[in-house]
Order: sequence, then C-alpha cells, then structure tokens
Amino acid sequence: MKPDLELSPIGNCQVSALIDREGAIVWGCVPRVDGDPVFCSLLNGDARDRGIWRFELEGQTSATQRYERNTAILITRLESEDGSAVEIHDFAPRFERSGRMYRPVAYARIVRPVAGAPRMRVVLAPMMEYGAKLAETTNGTNHVRYLIGPQALRLTTDAPVGYVLEGRSYRVESDQHFFLGPDEPFVGNIRSEVRRSEAATARYWQHWVRGLHIPLEWQEEVIRAAIALKLCQHEETGAIVAALTTSIPEAPNSQRNWDYRYCWIRDSYYTVQALNRLGALDVLEKYLAYLRNIVDQARGGQIQPLYSVMGETELHEFEAEKLAGYRGMGPVRVGNAAYKQVQYDCYGQIVMPTAQAFFDTRLLRMADDRDFEHLEEVGEAAWAKHDKPDAGLWEFRTRQEVHTYSAVMCWAACDRLANVAARLGKGDRVIYWQERASAIRAKIEEMAWADEGDHYRASFQSDYLDASLLQMVELRYLKPDDARFLKTFAAIERDLRRGNHMLRYAAEDDFGAPETAFNVCTFWLIEALALVGRRDEARGIFGDMLSHTTHSGLLSEDLDYETGELWGNFPQTYSLVGIINCAGLLSKPWSEVR
Repeated sequence: MKPDLELSPIGNCQVSALIDREGAIVWGCVPRVDGDPVFCSLLNGDARDRGIWRFELEGQTSATQRYERNTAILITRLESEDGSAVEIHDFAPRFERSGRMYRPVAYARIVRPVAGAPRMRVVLAPMMEYGAKLAETTNGTNHVRYLIGPQALRLTTDAPVGYVLEGRSYRVESDQHFFLGPDEPFVGNIRSEVRRSEAATARYWQHWVRGLHIPLEWQEEVIRAAIALKLCQHEETGAIVAALTTSIPEAPNSQRNWDYRYCWIRDSYYTVQALNRLGALDVLEKYLAYLRNIVDQARGGQIQPLYSVMGETELHEFEAEKLAGYRGMGPVRVGNAAYKQVQYDCYGQIVMPTAQAFFDTRLLRMADDRDFEHLEEVGEAAWAKHDKPDAGLWEFRTRQEVHTYSAVMCWAACDRLANVAARLGKGDRVIYWQERASAIRAKIEEMAWADEGDHYRASFQSDYLDASLLQMVELRYLKPDDARFLKTFAAIERDLRRGNHMLRYAAEDDFGAPETAFNVCTFWLIEALALVGRRDEARGIFGDMLSHTTHSGLLSEDLDYETGELWGNFPQTYSLVGIINCAGLLSKPWSEVR
C-alpha cells in the first residue's frame, strides 16, 4: 500500500511521531524533531517494513482511529475476520512531575484485547543514520536495546520479549505495555507506571485545552489544530518548527522536497499569532524567550530566515541517499540552504510578537527598556533593508527582487516600534519610528503600485501577483475597504484563484510553474472574502477546506486543486494557523447560545 498523509501525530514537545491509519508509527525522530528518523518508513519507498513500529493483527479486516477527547493520545482499534479486536493507545508522556515538566525522549504504547482471542505480531524495526541500516539489538528478560547511535533506545515491556525480537505471532490475553525510551532501567512496574503516565498525560492536555478561548463553531477542528501546533514547539528552547517532516514533495515528482524541521521566524510568527488569539500564552512566552536569544546573538540586528530549534545558524543541506523518499519521490533532504538567504520580512515578524510583551500584563516576564534597545536594532535593520532585494517569503533560490511583502513587513516593524516607544513613554523614539514607517510607506506606494495593472505588484521590479499581498490588511497597512486593496484583491482572484483554492503565485520559479494550491493562501483568500463583505462565500470555501483535512483533522502544506490530494510537509503550521484564524473570524458569536 502506498503511503499517504492520513497520519495522526502524537508528541510531548520533545519528540513526536506520525501514526498511519493502521496504527503504525511511520515517522519519528530522536532525540528531537530535527534528529535522526529512527522511524522513517514514510520516506523509505517500498521498504515499508524498515523504520516502522506496528502491531499486526492476524486476519485483520478493519482499522479505526480517534483521539481521546481534547488530548494528543491516539486510540486505534484493529478488528479481525474472526471478530477479535485490540485497541492501541499511543502517546508521548507529558505531565508535571517533581516540579517540572516530564517530557522524555520516549513513546508509550498500550495494546488491549477488547474482543475475542486476538493474535498479533509486533514489528519494531528502528533504523539509524537516515535509513542507512537497521539498529542492532541486545536484550534482557523484559527489555530490548536498540543501538541507534551514541544514545541507545530501550524498549521495556510486559509482552514476551522473544516474540517481539523474532516477530512471531502470539495470542494477546491481557493488556500489554510498551515503553520505548532512554537506555536506562525502567523504574517501577511497567503496567502501573505506563497507565499512570497515560492518565497524567491525558489530564495535562485536557487542562491545556480547557484554557483555550475557542470560537462557538468548529470547536473540534480548532482544538485539534491547536494541539498539533503545540506539538510543533520544542519546549526546551521555545522554537516552533514549520512541520514535523522533511521532503514530502509539494507536488508529485516535482523535486520541491524540503526539510521543514526547523524554526522559520515567519512561520513561527503566524503560529504564535494564532495561538495567542486562543489564549495559549505558554507557547508565546517560550517563543519570546527563543527570540530574545536570537536577537541577542544577531550581529547588528541581522536575522536569518530560519534557525535550528537550538538556535544553530548553519543548517547545511544534504541528501539522505539511503531513503528513497515519499512514494519513492526523492530526494530526501536534511538541512535547509535557505538559512543562507536574505529574507527581510523576518524583521517585522520578530518585532510584532515581541511588541505584545510590552503591553500584556498577563505575561510572567514583561519586556523592558533593555529589550526595547535590542528590538530597535532589529528595527534599524528593517529600515536599512526595506528597499533592498531579497529572496522573498517563498524563498526563491535563483533570483532576488524587492518583494512588496518584505517591504510591508519592514514597515510593520517600524510602525510597531513606535507603538512600543509610546508605551514606554519615549516620545522622541515615537517620532523617530513613525517617520521611518512613513518613509517606507511612501516608497511602497511609489514602487509597488502598478498603474497599468491597477494593483499592487509582488515586487518593485516585476508585475506578477502574489497571494501574500492579501496580508496587507492583516498587517494593518491597508483597511479592507481601501480602493487599492479591493483592486488588488480582484486581480489576485482573477490570476491566482483556482476554484475554491489559491496559488501562492502563478509565475514560473526555479522549478517551473506551481502545480498545487498553497493551503495557507487559500485561508488568506477566505479571510479577505470575509473582510470585504462576502461572508457567505468565505464560509462555503472554509467548509470545503475542512473537507480536505485528514481524519485527524489536519492539513499539509499543499493541495492538488483538481484531485483534492494533500502534498507537502505535514502537519504544516501555516495551514493549521489558517484553520484557527478563519474559524475565529467566521464563527457565530457565543452570545447566540448563552
């Protein structure tokens, strides 16, 4: 069976895994999201039995899945032709213990016989060095060690270890518990400890969800998107990755295969913006700490487009030659050369979330004068670069222009710094940053408006259109009833809309013409429709987009607007942000029911 993106994530903000419809872990990296994929079946071409952890039920006829309500605990039910069945409970432990968050490099699985006399086989075959070879093993009475590298993984279980090692089928007569984690003796009874861990993890997620300010409509969709976004945060540093995977092609055989397991300043801005609207301040606070470290280390305010979750600056790109790729569509790339690019929109995307820290009294650590001094360095870089060529938000690898979106983001950096200066009572700095924002606005109006086309252009040099121009309203550069925005929106619909979906641009790039719709751009279309008064149409398209989500309620980066198939890395934070933002914008108010 070909792999697809009908995948369900579990995780604990240290490690994560993607589980397919049959209950198999097909993707998971250790010791963190950008680590070696010990579970790599998703990208292993036809070698699906290598880099996988699954439970095979003899005579299996069906598999169904659901999450335990408001948690990241996945339950898969496998049923056999003889009426027997098992339930698999999958989670990564996450709960407070000893005064701190317990989030080990570990996966926990419980198999429960729920009907008949099921017989099953355990297939556990982790790999190492990006699919280069299977991990060797050693074992004891109740454990198996998988030698994946300098830090081995240890499986502790009350299932028959010999059957697990040999892949033999056996009858499941009682609940069985599996804990794959650090190579150290498991403390306590495996049954009671894993069950206690499951209950504590469920409580953690349910309490986290209870604190969200969700809309009346589409509650389940928003909750599921919010949990998935939180799973994309590396809690140790606060970094937020763009997706949990690498090299799922943006379109079939397109070579548009990129490693998204890193923290893009732009993507993270949109993520914290969406979660902040839900009141998830924990994600914002941790990300602000990550940003402060990035700003501290930046020389002269110069910011890269992306960093590792640990703040590493060099993300050298290479190809994992032993992995065939998703459906054999390589290459599988590790690292991302975009770290070398200049993308000047990142300055605005640092200033805007950080600005909240000067105003929001709920935060444990509010920003102060010292933070403002550092942030002004970022603003100075925005001022210096606002009319300079860059690779743009779509990261063109072979050309540079002055992209309108980047210029508007530089304007936003200066505009928000004026707001912060006013908050701090620094009148001279208010004037300083207002003047710079006004100068950037004048340059944008002079250079980005195309009189011949009667719309804003994607860049100062070229007349093509780009869906990111729709963000001019979200960034408060324009109001939705501004004649220039309405004309630009009309032109974008004419050139980039494909039915209910939106291209990011239609012009050819480094790899030819785009073949798939970019999901976040479709959500930008929905937002724009609502803001210009076409609310019913916006709700209709939003409903259509939700029909394309996986059974786990999530989206990847791209969508084939003719077949409806999902493509691109998964789950994509951009796309989940779109679900949250559009649900909040379009939902009926709570006042209708209370």
